[in-house]
Amino acid sequence: MEKLPAGKKIILFDGVCNLCDNTVQFIIKHDKNDVFRFTALQSEMGQEIVNYLKIDTSKTDSIILYEPGIAYYYKAEAALKIASNLSGIYSFLNILNVFPNFLKNSVYDYIAKNRYKWYGKKSECMIPTPELKAKFL
Repeated sequence: MEKLPAGKKIILFDGVCNLCDNTVQFIIKHDKNDVFRFTALQSEMGQEIVNYLKIDTSKTDSIILYEPGIAYYYKAEAALKIASNLSGIYSFLNILNVFPNFLKNSVYDYIAKNRYKWYGKKSECMIPTPELKAKFL
């Protein structure tokens, strides 16, 4: 696998999903410590990471947070781990960890299942602006 940026957490997202695109933009805005790098699941790098982790994306309709050499997370656990690294009040979303995973993931799955219907879908992945290009793999 191509060398990943040292010390960065990788967020794999659905590149054609408007909700996912808006979420990535939100994370970038609130990632004051420059913790994250991004790649679409549909990209060559995204597929390389998914294959390396042996994740069946046909069974995992989710954002994936990959901490190279440490672990990977998906669904609600990934979302809450991402939030815990953001500036401002978003790190307090960790309080939701008091709820069991099946409950958090049920809510996550409901949103994921309806995201295209509610927020729409693009015909292709977004192209980052020159200023944001360094944040994408």
